Amino acid sequence: MTAPNLLSPTTINGKTATVSITTAATATSVLSNAASSGKVLKVNALYVANTTTTAYSVTVNQYSAAALGGTAYPIASAITVPANATLVVIDKDAYVYLEENTSLGVLSGAGTPSASLQVVCSYEDIS
Repeated sequence: MTAPNLLSPTTINGKTATVSITTAATATSVLSNAASSGKVLKVNALYVANTTTTAYSVTVNQYSAAALGGTAYPIASAITVPANATLVVIDKDAYVYLEENTSLGVLSGAGTPSASLQVVCSYEDIS
C-alpha cells in the first residue's frame, strides 16, 4: 500500500511517543513507520529533556528504513542539552514527515548515564 494523499486523508489521530535514552552512543527508536503501513506520520514536535545537573549531547536522526534501518540522516547532530533544560528539536514551524519505511531515532553522547535524557514526540498518524 502507498502513503495517503494528504489532501484527502481518511483518518488523522494525534499521538505522543515518549522514550528514555538508556544506552549511550546507541540509537533508541522514537517512531517507526512500517514499509506497508499505508500511513504517513507527521512529527509536529520533538523535545529532549536533560533531567540531570550535567550537560549531555544528543543526536536526532531520520532513518531511510523502518526500525532504525538503512542510512541515518541527522536532523540535529551532537547538540548539547544543558543541565536541567529542554531542547526543542522539531516544532510546528519545522515539522518532519515519516513516510512508509522510515523511522526516527535519538542517541546520546558517549558517557551519558542511562535515563538522563528523556524524549517526548508529538505526531499525527495520517491514513
